[in-house]
Order: sequence, then structure tokens, then C-alpha cells
Amino acid sequence: MAVLDSGGVAVPPTENGVADLDRLHRRKSRSDSSNGLLSDTSPSDDVGAAAAERDRVDSAAEEEAQGTANLAGGDAETRESAGGDVRFTYRPSVPAHRRTRESPLSSDAIFKQSHAGLFNLCVVVLVAVNSRLIIENLMKYGWLIRTDFWFSSTSLRDWPLFMCCLSLSVFPLAAFTVEKMVLQKFISEPVAIILHVIITLTEVLYPVYVTLRCDSAFLSGVTLMLLTCIVWLKLVSYAHTSYDIRTLANSADKVDPEISYYVSLKSLAYFMVAPTLCYQPSYPRSPCIRKGWVARQFAKLVIFTGLMGFIIEQYINPIVRNSKHPLKGDLLYAIERVLKLSVPNLYVWLCMFYCFFHLWLNILAELLCFGDREFYKDWWNAKSVGDYWRMWNMPVHKWMVRHVYFPCLRIKIPKVPAIIIAFLVSAVFHELCIAVPCRLFNLWAFMGIMFQVPLVFITNFLQERFGSMVGNMIFWFSFCIFGQPMCVLLYYHDLMNRKGSMS
Repeated sequence: MAVLDSGGVAVPPTENGVADLDRLHRRKSRSDSSNGLLSDTSPSDDVGAAAAERDRVDSAAEEEAQGTANLAGGDAETRESAGGDVRFTYRPSVPAHRRTRESPLSSDAIFKQSHAGLFNLCVVVLVAVNSRLIIENLMKYGWLIRTDFWFSSTSLRDWPLFMCCLSLSVFPLAAFTVEKMVLQKFISEPVAIILHVIITLTEVLYPVYVTLRCDSAFLSGVTLMLLTCIVWLKLVSYAHTSYDIRTLANSADKVDPEISYYVSLKSLAYFMVAPTLCYQPSYPRSPCIRKGWVARQFAKLVIFTGLMGFIIEQYINPIVRNSKHPLKGDLLYAIERVLKLSVPNLYVWLCMFYCFFHLWLNILAELLCFGDREFYKDWWNAKSVGDYWRMWNMPVHKWMVRHVYFPCLRIKIPKVPAIIIAFLVSAVFHELCIAVPCRLFNLWAFMGIMFQVPLVFITNFLQERFGSMVGNMIFWFSFCIFGQPMCVLLYYHDLMNRKGSMS
């Protein structure tokens, strides 16, 4: 049976007995261009079934997109041309199912679409649940914030640590002087290497000595040791990179004939304050400083830093004060304490990551017009523990690859020992940043980092055997539940035992 278009002209059906919607649109537009007179009665308009089938295949995507709009009231163009008549826009005989599809939450299609709405739902649920918990905690325990752990009565008198921070600028100047002397042929290459080793060792040992001799607050000691480690990594990169550039510039078969060795105090000064640990004479730069953007990021930094301090004082400190030593008490009790500590500890760690790696480093990069701002990757999707360590802290990862891992491979050290050496360097500096301010050398942080080595190989094996989700779940389990909360409890009780024995 033929179908009448809005002008009353019979339209022959296609093979499935369905009027071609696309041809209806074309005929209607030709009808409108002829001052409302129908001129579509020539045989050329009534194409055969094969031609109609080709037209229908070509316009399948368009028809599918139009289908929903037609069901809701018809296509706007067709309604206008037909005077608001929607009887011919989406016929019941038009196929509603055209190809095989998966449900959006099926395993084959879940990662092919955006989940921004679900993310917003999770944020709303987290805000609602945690707001209730915060109000309940305040009603039950009151305001528990205290500052003596972070800023003791002697915090304002921690001037030796402050002076030590200022004096760290002497070591980059000493490294620059060594490179200048090498450039002017005043000292030989072996002598320059020895001087750089002395400079870097002194730069680490001097702050350690000052921190251990002064009865300073915990926050002051942590700040000094973090700054010390950053300066040490930069000094090593400066000496190593300068040596490599000097070797390439003096070699007969240059990889790049434009490589030239020069020493610039300006480039070294920029490198010491730039958000990177890998030295190079020049960096990609951004065109300008967005002052409004910097102000917004700084406001976020203040807010999230305050949130982090609130969680520590209101939740973490009471939990650890009311707990026993996890290695000296009942096993079930220790597991309960670790699980109770895991959630607020995770919140604090996420706030720390967001404040430092996203907000602070981006603010610093914006103020210095530093162009490369890949300070982290999507470590939350890590398929193994090794992926996490390669993605969560890109400045340190690039430093390790550039100055530890590949130099080990170049001197014929196998891959596995090279990985162990890289983790060993990381473990030493983690122990320095925690043990020195606490004045405890029980090696909990060192062992925690070195324990990551077998986890790297275990999760790599599980990823290859069972797929990515297994490795990701093991990573989150070791990250949230077993690792950090256990270290917090161990260091807290050892610190309290140390203070008790001293008193």
C-alpha cells in the first residue's frame, strides 16, 4: 500500500514496505522550492527498491538520530514543511532496532563512554555520608584540634632549622663553581666528580645533624628533610647532566652536532626553583601568567590543607592515641585498628596528593611559566604496583629513570637488580624524611618501600594471568589498608615509647 506525503502524492514503498524518510525530506524541499507546487511526479523520483535500499543504508545513522526526536514530536524541519503535521515522520513500520548493541554497563561497553554523572553521584554521596560522620563526631567528642604535635612551644624557636634551610642555597653555588672550573680547565674531570660527591654528601648530612641536635617540632623537621632531599636530587641531576653534556660536546662522533657545553648561573637558578628534578639547559615555557587562575588554585590549596589538618587532628590522632602497638597486642584488635584508620588515612593522603602534586606544583609552574606540567598520570588506574610507582610521582620517576635505572643498565647491571637499586634509593630517602624528624631509626619506612619490590613482580604476574582488574584491586588493598595505616601506627607507638622512656 502506498503512503501519502503531506502534499497528497503517493510514495511507493521500499522493499520492507516503508516509505523512505530521507527521500520524503528531499521531495518536500523540492516541493517548497517550487512555490508550493508539486513537481515530483516524474518517473525519476520513483526509484527502484535497490536504489531505495542504498539510500536507506546511507542515511541509517541520520534516521537513527532523528528517531528519538520524531518520537518526541517529529523532526523540526518536517513539522515546519508539513504545517505541524507529524503523521509521516516516524511510522510504526520503520525499524526501531537496526544493529546489535551492548548495554551501557556491560563489560564490553562500560569503558567506551563517559561516567561523569556517576562520578558526580559518588561525590554527592561522599559529601553526604562524611558530613553526617563529621557532625556525629563533633557532637560525640567535641572539638579535638590541637597544635602541639605540629607546632610545639619551641616551634617559634626552631631558628637553627630555618637557618639551615636558608644555607642550602650554598650547595648549588658550590656545584656551579665546580662546573665553571671544569669549563675553564682549572680542574680535571676526576677532581670535579670527587668535588660533586663531597658537595652532595655534605648537603644531606648537614641538615640531618642539625635536625637531630635540635629539639624541634615534627613539622619543622619534616619540612627541612623534604627540602634537603629535593635539593640533593637536583644537585645530582645537575652534576650528572653537565657531565653527560660535556662528554657529548667533547666527543668526536657527536649524536647532535649542535650540542655545546656551557655553564649558566641563570639556568641553574631557574632549575633549583622549577617544579622538576631533572636538569636541562632550557625548558618548554608557557606564554604568560594567569593571575586569576593562580588565585583560584591558591584558594583551593588553603581549603584542602585545612581539610587535611582537620582530618588528622579530629580522626587520626584519636584513633592512634587509643590504640595499642600493632605488633604487641591481639591480632584481631590490630586488624580492627588498621581498618578503622584506613579511611581517614586515605582521605589525608588524597588531600596531600591533590595539594602538592596538582595545586602547588601547578601554581609554581604557572608563576615560573614552566610548560611541562605532567606531574602525575592516572595512577588510580594502575594495573600493578609497578604502574603506580611509574605514574603517581612523575618528577621522581623521571629522575630515577634518568639517573639511576638506565645508568645501571648501561654498565651491564641486569634489569631486576637495577629495579631493586632504584627502590633502595627511594627507601633511603623515605626513611630520612620520617625517621630523622621523629628521631627513630626502626626502618619501618625503609622496609615498607622495599616490600614494594616483590609486590611489583606479584602484581605483574597476576595482571598477565588474570587481567588488569586483579592487579588494580591488589594495589588499592595494599595502598589503602595494609601499607600506610600500619606504618602510621608503628611510628606513632614507637614515638610515644621513646618519649615515655626519655621522661
